[in-house]
Amino acid sequence: MHASTHKAMKNWVLGLTGGIGCGKSAVSAMFEKLAITVVDADIIARQVVKPHSPGLAAISEHFGAQVLNPDGSLNRAQLREIIFADTAQKTWLNNLLHPLIREKTLTDLHSANSAYVVLVAPLLFENGLEQYCDRTLVIDVPVEIQLKRTIARDNTSEQQARSIIAAQMSREDKRHRADDVIDNNCPLHLVEQDIMQLHQNYLQLTAKVN
Repeated sequence: MHASTHKAMKNWVLGLTGGIGCGKSAVSAMFEKLAITVVDADIIARQVVKPHSPGLAAISEHFGAQVLNPDGSLNRAQLREIIFADTAQKTWLNNLLHPLIREKTLTDLHSANSAYVVLVAPLLFENGLEQYCDRTLVIDVPVEIQLKRTIARDNTSEQQARSIIAAQMSREDKRHRADDVIDNNCPLHLVEQDIMQLHQNYLQLTAKVN
C-alpha cells in the first residue's frame, strides 16, 4: 500500500502496468466500461508536446525546426534519432518532459469523478509513479506472447521487440512489486471475470477510505 505518500490526492488510485504487448489497453477499456476514469500516461506524454503547447515550443527552440513536421507537429522519428545518438540531449528532453507529464497526470488523477481512478503507465515502477497509487495491478503474459503481439501490432522485427522487452522491468520484478496480478494469456471472458472481481474489491477499499 502506498497511500501515505500522496495525502493531497482526493481520489483512490489504482496503478495499472505491464510490459509491451501485454494488453493494457484492453484491460483499461474494461475499467472504462465499469464507469471508472482511466488516466493514460502515454496519452498525456503526447498531449504535452502537441502543437502550440509550451512543451513543443521548448523542444523546437532547443533542437531547431528540424524536429517539426511541415504542419507544426512534432517529428518524433527525427527527435528519436537525435536523442538516441546523444545521451546529453536525451537527458535534456527527459528533464523537460517528465515534470510536464507528472503535473498533467496528477491534475487528471485529482479531477476524476469516478469511484476510483486508474493510472495506466508502462513504466509505473521504473518512473516511481506507484507513489501516487493506493494499489497496483500488473497485466502479465509470457514473453513469447508479448513478442507475438508486439510484432503483429507495431509491424516491428523480432529483434527490436526483444530489445524493447529487455529494456523494461522483468515480469518477475513486476509481479513481485504489484499488489494484484491479472493473467491476460487466457480467454477474454475469463479476464473480464477477474476484472469484475478486482473491481468489487477496489470499491470496498475505496468505501473504507471515504
